[in-house]
Amino acid sequence: MPKDPVMLLSYVNTMLRDEYPSLEEFAAANNADSGQICEKLKSIGYTYDEKQNRFVNQG
Repeated sequence: MPKDPVMLLSYVNTMLRDEYPSLEEFAAANNADSGQICEKLKSIGYTYDEKQNRFVNQG
């Protein structure tokens, strides 16, 4: 999984769109912590929108 937040955003949103119905399922399948993903993406202004199943810009 990418360490750079911008690359992580692109990677996670693509995986959520194409393969996983939720952030929790993505995290479990990839041995990742959804909370850490959320924190890293929050640092660049993005939060997880459960309805859209993607990270969206807060602004």
